[in-house]
Amino acid sequence: MKKFNCFILALVGLTPAPIFAEKILGSITIEPGIDLTFEAAARDKIVPEKFYLPENKTDVHIEVLATWSDEAPPGATKGGHVAYLEVSASVENDQSKEKLLFELSPHLNLSDNLHYAQNIRLPGKSESTYTLVFWISPPAAGVLGIHADWVEAYGQTISEPKTMTFPSLNLEEVVRARRR
Repeated sequence: MKKFNCFILALVGLTPAPIFAEKILGSITIEPGIDLTFEAAARDKIVPEKFYLPENKTDVHIEVLATWSDEAPPGATKGGHVAYLEVSASVENDQSKEKLLFELSPHLNLSDNLHYAQNIRLPGKSESTYTLVFWISPPAAGVLGIHADWVEAYGQTISEPKTMTFPSLNLEEVVRARRR
């Protein structure tokens, strides 16, 4: 039995496992108690496919997780998704200066649940370094109604706009990774 267990462990060690890379770029908390986590993850198939870049044409899946923190306003579900934010980003090749601008839309999966994301093709080679800039803005006027009690406590928006910049990123490991 001992030899059989060793054989199984050796076999498992030799079996190629899917390589899944997720690079956490950074996290911040903005008022009033919104945690933002910025990630570059392995490409994925997103449906309905006609609205999203196909997995085979994608280099990386860019994500922003927006959740209510422990210091969130009353009534907010701690750890719950903060909806209706406008999230956009740019990725610039540090060597060629070629730039791609894109919007991150709401996505749903089993690991992060609701989050903002987009499949993108990098503007250059995977070996290049890139600067990622994220813009987080409150919903446009008329998209979200805000009651008087919130206005009195926090103002007329969910939060103030926020920009985050992540310079000189090496994304090659994430580009080479696969989810399945």
